[in-house]
Amino acid sequence: MLHLNDFTYELPEELIAQEAISPRDHARLLVLNRQSGKISHHYFYDLPKLLPPSTTIVVNNTKVFPARLRGTKSTGGKVEVLLTSSLGNSRYHCLTRPGLSIGAQVTFSSHLHGTVIGKDPSKEIERTIQFDQKEATLRTLLSQLGEMPTPPYIKKMLSNQSDYQTIYAKYGFSAAAPTAGLHFTQELMHKLQKTHEWAEVTLDVGLGTFLPVKVDDITTHPMHSEHFTITQTVADKLNSAKIQGSKILAIGTTTMRTLESSTKAQVLQPQSRDTSIYIYPPHQFQYVDALITNFHLPQSTLLMLVSAFTCSPNTPYDFTTFKNSILGRAYQEAIKERYRFFSFGDAMLII
Repeated sequence: MLHLNDFTYELPEELIAQEAISPRDHARLLVLNRQSGKISHHYFYDLPKLLPPSTTIVVNNTKVFPARLRGTKSTGGKVEVLLTSSLGNSRYHCLTRPGLSIGAQVTFSSHLHGTVIGKDPSKEIERTIQFDQKEATLRTLLSQLGEMPTPPYIKKMLSNQSDYQTIYAKYGFSAAAPTAGLHFTQELMHKLQKTHEWAEVTLDVGLGTFLPVKVDDITTHPMHSEHFTITQTVADKLNSAKIQGSKILAIGTTTMRTLESSTKAQVLQPQSRDTSIYIYPPHQFQYVDALITNFHLPQSTLLMLVSAFTCSPNTPYDFTTFKNSILGRAYQEAIKERYRFFSFGDAMLII
């Protein structure tokens, strides 16, 4: 049995990055060879010379929505609302602080009000809110009034909301950024696209990505669900590249989840659906050959996924604990070298 404490490590708090680095591609990049265990240190702008020309780069082009709203209850009390998913017809699932009773009304501006019409009894602060504007007008108002949601470990307010958006964000409704992609600049992306195949999928990142694992036996953790889309064109492109011997490089764990959720007999299927895939050691990866990812929180499902990618049956190393794994040793090296951690932190290329 895998225990939660098998995925822990100590991180000095000052290494938790509080803001994006500028330029983005000047983030540091630790390269880990998962077969040999070799570690080397670079910068993100070194990617063009680190990736073989046969590499196909796959990114998650989801867009983070400014989904944090501040309003006032009819009693005059302040309330914070975080939209988590759209239900259509101006209805949204959301988290509210404080929790609100059904029928409670919230004023967000002179043009926007909401009423609580549903409550999940199993979740203390999850509610369903009906807004009083049609969807098109509502989206415009939300864009004007909303703030970009950031993880709880980022204490600073964003000075520029675009800092928490990838340069290739296009579609979807994400409550969090696919942070491995935050390191790309326009210049670096265009440089890579001249020499490497580039493909885009969409997975709407939910707040579940930040939910802590609360069970000792990690295999019993109820994994959150997220919606993704892989088009026929993208599936054909990636499958063709795979047949021709190209290595598939996933940019971020959200891209990894998308590709691994849609692979059957090592062939990528075009799909648009929800996935609750939960990856932890030992897991046989079907499609992805390399991964770029940030450094993840202790005991998180993201750390478990990356641990699986770096251990048997994908590498020669059996997983016992994170501390004793090649990934754990890479993390200790990153801490020693004062890498920046988590969403605005530095990156790791695992080959």
